[in-house]
Amino acid sequence: MSIRDIESVEEVVFMDEIFDCEQPRRKKKSYRARVSPLEMYSDAEFLRKYRFSKEGAIKLIDLFGAQLNSDGRGGKLSPELQILTALRCWGRNEVQDDSADLHGISQQSITNVCRRVALSIVETRQMYIRMPANLDEEVQKINMFSNICGFKSVVGCIDCTHIRIPHVPGNEGHYYINRKNFPSLNVQVVCDASLKIMDIVARWYGSAHDSRIFNESALKLKFEGGQFHGRLLGDSGYACTPYLFTPVLRPRSRKEVRYNAMHVRTRNSVERCFGVLKSRFRCLQTGFRNSLENIKLYVVALAILHNIAIIFNEEEFPVEEEVVEEQELQPIQAVGRGAAVRAAFIEENF
Repeated sequence: MSIRDIESVEEVVFMDEIFDCEQPRRKKKSYRARVSPLEMYSDAEFLRKYRFSKEGAIKLIDLFGAQLNSDGRGGKLSPELQILTALRCWGRNEVQDDSADLHGISQQSITNVCRRVALSIVETRQMYIRMPANLDEEVQKINMFSNICGFKSVVGCIDCTHIRIPHVPGNEGHYYINRKNFPSLNVQVVCDASLKIMDIVARWYGSAHDSRIFNESALKLKFEGGQFHGRLLGDSGYACTPYLFTPVLRPRSRKEVRYNAMHVRTRNSVERCFGVLKSRFRCLQTGFRNSLENIKLYVVALAILHNIAIIFNEEEFPVEEEVVEEQELQPIQAVGRGAAVRAAFIEENF
């Protein structure tokens, strides 16, 4: 597939103003048509700026460009430019406001572009973010987890991560303040052993406990209804159930110690998932300055792009230390049937 050029001189000017935002303000001058960012940057520089390889970016344009071109809302910006603009904004380490209003390019213009692109991506959610649809797919997921260290019957690993947001005004604003005393969304994710996201809930405020988010999720109802044969692994912030195993808080036998060690190694998949996701799209680490509605939309869109990057075999970015997730401060003691099923599992397999 040949690399596409920007479709007009006007787009080239817009592209230059957005993507060369690190440069100081310059006087207006006449422009002649130039090559697109796919050609103007080296492979390494393009990857650093747009968080996808050139080949990957072209595939994204093929996947989502038609809708951006046909909805009539893209104005003078081609689908290529809209997608590259969004990728550049989401991959930046700085918040968007710091560089939006450059050379006549307003914050609102960039926000509109990012929202259009995110909407087109999120329409494919059921294709890219889904739990196993049948027994064969579930067995494949279970085998992938078993290959890590031998932990059996795991179909997914679950955890939550905080995404920084602006202060929410009004009577409900305090609900968004998390235990680290900043406003956030507490986003629940279930991933597989390849770090693909299979389920995501991005609507809860920062003070919500991980266990509550799961307890009120559609995914829990599916497990309780027997839709899946495997089980989830979660940390001690969750209640231990027959379909969600947590660590043994006070191991008393070698088997329980071995179980905990293998539980940690296997569950590390979801922590790595968060690290890879936030390192590719650094806005998830540094936070947003958008409306709450747009932030929720962007989080889901970026989860989809994360999965697509894995499908494309895109290069991962180094995970920064501060991306590492923390466990819940109040562990939940396993009791009842969940504890009994876990104890029998440990006795049989460890």
